[in-house]
Amino acid sequence: MNEEQEIDLLTLVDDEGKEHEFEILDVLDYDNRCYYALLPTFSDPQEALDAETYYIFEAIEENGEEQLAEVEDDELLDTLAEIFESRFDEMFESEDEPEE
Repeated sequence: MNEEQEIDLLTLVDDEGKEHEFEILDVLDYDNRCYYALLPTFSDPQEALDAETYYIFEAIEENGEEQLAEVEDDELLDTLAEIFESRFDEMFESEDEPEE
């Protein structure tokens, strides 16, 4: 039986006021901070299938509101990418296993 998964979407506004919609792939607590792995959404389904780039943002509090900020530390970004990709592998492996 194939269960339909609900997709969590998030809209971010860039510095120029343009909105960008993302699918939340995963959320990770690491080193007492919260990080999001986000995949851009596409109007063309083929573009979505071809997409290999996801983005990692850190949740920060600014003026009492949660906001997402780019991770600027390259070493931290590499570490987070490794963790997220390991988690993605685990998620997809469990989805591929046949039900008993």
